Amino acid sequence: MRAQVTAGRDPWKSAWDRMLSLPASSLDFTPQPVTHIVRGSYGAGQKGDREINASIESAESHVLQWVVTEKEVHAQKAASILDAWSSVLGDFSGNDAMLLGGWTGAKWANSAEILRATWKNWPAASIDQFETMLRTVYVPLLYPFFPEANGNWDAAMMHSLLAIAVFSEHQALLDHVLEHYRFGPGTSGITRYIYPNGQCEESARDQAHTQLGLGYFALASLIAWNQNIDLFSEADDRLALGFEYTSRYMLGQPVFAYGAISDQTRGRFDDWYEVPLQHFRFDRGISMPYTEQAAAKALPRSQCVLTMFRGQGTSQTSPHPPPAPSRIAFEAGASLQPQPAPLDAIQPGQSIQEALNKAGAGAVVTLAAGLHVLSQALVMPNGTTLMGVGRDTVLFLDPKQSGPAILNAGPQTHDVAIRNLLIEASTLPRPTRDPNQDRRPLATQLAMARAGIAFVADAAKAMRRITLDHVSVRNATLSAVEIFGADDVKVTSCDLAASGGAVAPGPGKLHCLKLTHVSNAAITGSRLADSFQGCGLAIAFGQAVTIQDCEVARNKLDGINLTDCQLVTVEGCLLEGNGGKAVGEPAWANQSSPIKSNNNVLRNNGDDR
Repeated sequence: MRAQVTAGRDPWKSAWDRMLSLPASSLDFTPQPVTHIVRGSYGAGQKGDREINASIESAESHVLQWVVTEKEVHAQKAASILDAWSSVLGDFSGNDAMLLGGWTGAKWANSAEILRATWKNWPAASIDQFETMLRTVYVPLLYPFFPEANGNWDAAMMHSLLAIAVFSEHQALLDHVLEHYRFGPGTSGITRYIYPNGQCEESARDQAHTQLGLGYFALASLIAWNQNIDLFSEADDRLALGFEYTSRYMLGQPVFAYGAISDQTRGRFDDWYEVPLQHFRFDRGISMPYTEQAAAKALPRSQCVLTMFRGQGTSQTSPHPPPAPSRIAFEAGASLQPQPAPLDAIQPGQSIQEALNKAGAGAVVTLAAGLHVLSQALVMPNGTTLMGVGRDTVLFLDPKQSGPAILNAGPQTHDVAIRNLLIEASTLPRPTRDPNQDRRPLATQLAMARAGIAFVADAAKAMRRITLDHVSVRNATLSAVEIFGADDVKVTSCDLAASGGAVAPGPGKLHCLKLTHVSNAAITGSRLADSFQGCGLAIAFGQAVTIQDCEVARNKLDGINLTDCQLVTVEGCLLEGNGGKAVGEPAWANQSSPIKSNNNVLRNNGDDR
């Protein structure tokens, strides 16, 4: 940086000039330290927020000015700012306390790290005082993390805690953060924030927060990289995949998304792209075409380019292919593009139950696009197929009702199929702008008990030939789909996500897909993910079950849990980011027969720690 700025080369010199134009870069800047900093939600009721950020910006600027110009007055200025705050700052409070701590801790530590290493006149007592501030104010605030919030929170906290661990030479703190990066629960670990298709946990919220989360994951990875620890390549370069996906969407290109990807702040490129571009494209030679374009869009305002960009170096002129999304269960669930509906399709407001009752064996009842509000659960007669036209066909049980949206007609149900529709099981017909905020209450014991589909018989093999094909169920506090007592069950290309909460009978007993006393079952190409309090797939007393090409990911407990099962095959599945085991069984159960396991990808699950 110093060589390029001194030589007047861009992009460094332009970024340098932008930094010098800031009021915080002046030697006249005066810090205004605050003992008790308060920041409410989205900055409400702030006290000391502006003051600490202004001082951090000034300290960082003067440290860099000292390094580049070697004028000691800038080192003295930086030291005076660090000393002023380390002698006064006492705590953070308010809704956004941990978020503000995550934003600021690393910047403090990085400036102090550079100053300590390059200027010998910073007194040892001042350094100790500064380290004490980090250790007694920041670490207790950030150490527990907050994975219930959107993932940019924990990403920022990981960045700050890693920087503090390096500054204070604290190995245990560093190890704590590394484990959280790889295995963190909720929205926090790398495989929980970035899905196998590249979509991010906050993609449905807005693109500003998505960039924020990706950016802090990248900065945390950079600190670890400088300690000879490779987080960048975790989960097959998942971070690169997330940047490419988001950059592509930001640039106006289409992407496949689970749920509705948000166009909020789309096209507003924030200053987060230089770290992944430098590492993946220029240091490792991986093609990052969309990230490269996004970095160019952000460049006119970029400050990050001054310190993070080093240029092409020895990277290949013909780079390696860009990161590729997983194709396992890639387009599971109801189709994104609506299929044509017949003229006699049931319209929203018309009685679906009446149409099913009149249909007769072998008939298909098709639902048109739109929100179909059910006053009570639908009952599926034998021999009927209920079909939608894709995600635009939404079944929504009246929010005053509990239980499933679809039931079997009786204990001898047979030859029933449900295809290509979405069941919204929450009490909101459509998610709000922040789906994570919608889902947090659903994980509690006090949520209303609601489900997608429940087919329950009185004995094993009482029901026959049950088919679910391209069905999406989301936000069920009970199991999204439960089947008890059936032979010949097919669950194909279904998306059963974000379900299985803590309502009665309680946490750990409800799942995305729950199968009991089933035989000759095939779960294929499906997405069993993000269970609030349970597993992606739980099978009890199953026989001859094949689980193939499924994404089983980010569930609170095991990915797949088997109790007293026989002849189970798991093949070609992606099992990652689950809180428990990839495939487990209760300790109290009779041991299931050995599982046939072929060509599965298992990573970042709780039992990998």
